Amino acid sequence: MKVDKEKVFKTLNPNKVWIPILIGVGIVAFLFYQDDTVTIDNLSLIFTAKVVPVMLAFLVLFARDVGYVYRIRTITSEKLSWKSSIYVIILWEFASAVTPSVVGGTPVAIFILMKEGLKLGKALAYTMVTAIFDNLYFVLVAPLIFLIAGGEIFPENSAIDSQFGKSLPVLFFISYGAIATYTLVMAFAVLVNPRWFKWILLRITSIKWLRKWRPYAYEQGAEIMMASKELRGKKYSYWIKITLSTLFIWTARYAMLNCVIEAFTNQNFGQHLVIFARQVIIWITMLISPTPGSSGTAEFIFTQFFREDLGAVTFISNIFWRLMTYYPYLFLGALILPRWIRRVFFEKKTKK
Repeated sequence: MKVDKEKVFKTLNPNKVWIPILIGVGIVAFLFYQDDTVTIDNLSLIFTAKVVPVMLAFLVLFARDVGYVYRIRTITSEKLSWKSSIYVIILWEFASAVTPSVVGGTPVAIFILMKEGLKLGKALAYTMVTAIFDNLYFVLVAPLIFLIAGGEIFPENSAIDSQFGKSLPVLFFISYGAIATYTLVMAFAVLVNPRWFKWILLRITSIKWLRKWRPYAYEQGAEIMMASKELRGKKYSYWIKITLSTLFIWTARYAMLNCVIEAFTNQNFGQHLVIFARQVIIWITMLISPTPGSSGTAEFIFTQFFREDLGAVTFISNIFWRLMTYYPYLFLGALILPRWIRRVFFEKKTKK
């Protein structure tokens, strides 16, 4: 695999932060204009936020980021320093924030890991493991939240339903099926039998009308085998740490919204379970968004899921949610990127 440096730096471009910001602000302005329940008086509810839940929201968000840093350092068998791990996570999040969700920031992550001193095979392996475990969280948790929340997961009378019928559940199940299939296939290929996976790819692309994809299949198969080789022989403790840190990261990520909503409302335990469950559905649906970092899509879907239950505070909760979970990584990435480039391209060469 050859990492295209030019394409990577087109993605890691600080100027790109304005695209998702404009899309997000545009959708928020549209929702403000279109929703009769949102008034200037309602916006003043922001000053009624309870202090403790707001503080907990920031604490949970910080804990999540610490979990990300810990996990990438663990995945790389501590070959990355704490400082390097922080750089990797911030820039990885930045890349995900400025690229469509269907594309993701994986190629950029591989490049960043390589510039932090890891060889291609290791960078491939660690990026694949991260993606597999992140997706496995949703593959395993989604059925569980259906048992917990039942029929309360999908909103009623949403704008999407009124225009396109019961499309939210359909959209979710399509996304879930695609993610589950891809994740299980990749997990088998990387962690169980990469040679068999490569053989299947080559056999499929030997069909006449699929032959043009054969070079790509060969390259993909070679990458899988390279990654699998790097992960062979890892101890059980290695996989346990990654599993537990993944559970912690994503649970903390979702618990943050529970804190935000509690700051403006009074929710009981059952209602908090529904809020948590709906976030899993929202995230899986957002994966097929064509906009950078699901900007605009996320704000719109959030409104459809929570408007009936939250009423006047839906708009404020929506803004808080995105301001805390998305926009900080746009600005952090834009600020950190020049320093990281100077560090890996100039300072390290000087030391050599």
